[in-house]
Amino acid sequence: MSNSKMTWQAFKDQLQQHPEQILQFQYAADKLVAPSYHITEIKQAPITSVDCGGKVNAWTEIIVQLWEPEEEQTDRAMSVNKALKIVNLVESNIDLNPKATVKIEFGNSEFDTRQMYPNEFLLEGENLVINLQPDATQCKATDRGMTCGTPKTKTLEIPVAMEAGQSCTPGGGCC
Repeated sequence: MSNSKMTWQAFKDQLQQHPEQILQFQYAADKLVAPSYHITEIKQAPITSVDCGGKVNAWTEIIVQLWEPEEEQTDRAMSVNKALKIVNLVESNIDLNPKATVKIEFGNSEFDTRQMYPNEFLLEGENLVINLQPDATQCKATDRGMTCGTPKTKTLEIPVAMEAGQSCTPGGGCC
């Protein structure tokens, strides 16, 4: 699975284009976060890791946490404008990295809590629906052409007609 990644700045830009819309989050096929959800916090998480190839990696994530109260409090989700007010409140207290990767953190009684990427923004009537894509594990070594302990892809060997006594080796320049 390929993960679509959006920066914090791009995420905010998308929201700012639709301030009057109602903000909905789709976490699975035909499943929206309940309209009475709250944005409980926005976290900035600097991450430093060492991958299986020994390379140090560093990046920052901005995690927007959504919470569904047990009792539905409203039948209409918050407006994008209200979400932007929460963003502004957070940014008045923390300098959020505009180049950080955005994730939305959500779970409920039917869906284990996880972090997902905002995949696409869909205008559906008065709603701005953010379709979320699950995160997946990855091997950074494979992104650098290494194998991460998995077998390398075999190279295609094409038989070449040779005269008796001649041979051809990979990289030998005879093919």
